[in-house]
Amino acid sequence: MERSSNLLDEALGILDVDHNSYSSSTESLPSASSSGNCVLIQDCVETSAAFVIHHLLKRSLSPHPQSSSAVIFVSLAHPFSHYHRILRKLGCNLAAHRDDGRFFFVDMLMLGCTDHGKGISHSGELIDLYGKIQKIVEDIALNGVIKKRITIILDDFSLIEVAANGSFSHCLDFLQYCYTLTSENGCSLVILNHEDNYFEEESSTPMLQMEYLANIIIKAEPLATGLAADVHGQLTVLNKGIHEKSRNSLNKVHNFHYKVKENGVECFYPGTRA
Repeated sequence: MERSSNLLDEALGILDVDHNSYSSSTESLPSASSSGNCVLIQDCVETSAAFVIHHLLKRSLSPHPQSSSAVIFVSLAHPFSHYHRILRKLGCNLAAHRDDGRFFFVDMLMLGCTDHGKGISHSGELIDLYGKIQKIVEDIALNGVIKKRITIILDDFSLIEVAANGSFSHCLDFLQYCYTLTSENGCSLVILNHEDNYFEEESSTPMLQMEYLANIIIKAEPLATGLAADVHGQLTVLNKGIHEKSRNSLNKVHNFHYKVKENGVECFYPGTRA
């Protein structure tokens, strides 16, 4: 595999860069600390970061001979068919993983929780949603012959606020509940959120809380120089974690450009693309 296609994985700490292979502890998302891992993905209207969700979903379900992993995918944006079609192009069969008990799809669209015209005036739906996530985590722990690393993906958090009828306190409570699963159950939590949804100081509170909790922050932005045919945007990855083996602080910032392709994403440093 060419180095240019590994930049995102290296920034996340997924690849064992020295040996150019996956280590036994990093077959899915890296555990940046003993209390699990939280990844926050931020994008904007001009530059979608959905491709990062697809990339991490595929990585989390990648097979590994010494252990296995499972993904709980909470979708508020698209139906299962949307993700299944995209991941098939990336070489990952979500339907097969669902049948094997490795992929659990929670479809909030079917529950009407993101109906902009309806909304809800209380936190009952979010409590029920967390209860559903918690039960799946417990069932995986009870039924798994091999201990599975569990990744919880929320796509996307801005629609959680729609479901809560704009109640930031309910959103923060739900976020904290999900975060407890990273410490109590060793799960990884991945959150996609649209940064430009926040304009007022009060409404920015959930964003600030997510940035505080996250071990890794990924930000997708348009090019400062404007649109380009062969570059779709730029990624900034802040890794605040601790390397499991050396216990050294990572706290590194990675900046590179990217181009989304039908079968994946290509990342490269500015000025290196021919």
